[in-house]
Amino acid sequence: MQNVNYTVNHFVHAYKQAPWRIQRQWIGAFLLGIFGLTLAAMLYLDITSQASVAGRNIQDMTAQITSIQLANSDLQNRLAEITSISAMKERALALGYQPIKEGQMEYVIVPGYAAPKPSILTASIVLKPAAPSQPAQYTQSLFEWLDERLRTPPSTSMIGITQ
Repeated sequence: MQNVNYTVNHFVHAYKQAPWRIQRQWIGAFLLGIFGLTLAAMLYLDITSQASVAGRNIQDMTAQITSIQLANSDLQNRLAEITSISAMKERALALGYQPIKEGQMEYVIVPGYAAPKPSILTASIVLKPAAPSQPAQYTQSLFEWLDERLRTPPSTSMIGITQ
């Protein structure tokens, strides 16, 4: 019995770690935990800063769009003022044109002539975007895509054969 007790004590003593090793393992685990938390915090800060920069860019672009829309409205107002009947009449009189009287105007009919549409009216038309259409790749299931790929023979460009 004493021989068995000696063997057990011998194994316990052989596999028992020194107190400084246990302390070193605890310190290592603690530092690893601190490192993991620091890494997670750095990742969080990086993602947050990228999101805030993207948000600021969106705000800047929105402000730029607004200022461009205001400038566009100002230009449209200026164009409307310049092309108004009273302004056109004043400029025509300043250039020496005079209103015509009855009997001074002659009409010439040209066969096949189609009068072009004025650019002022065509520029004021607001086009509405068409309904978005989805490409076939987005309406196809994975099994349909795989079935299509298996049924079609491979092309030479897909397998790397050049002629």
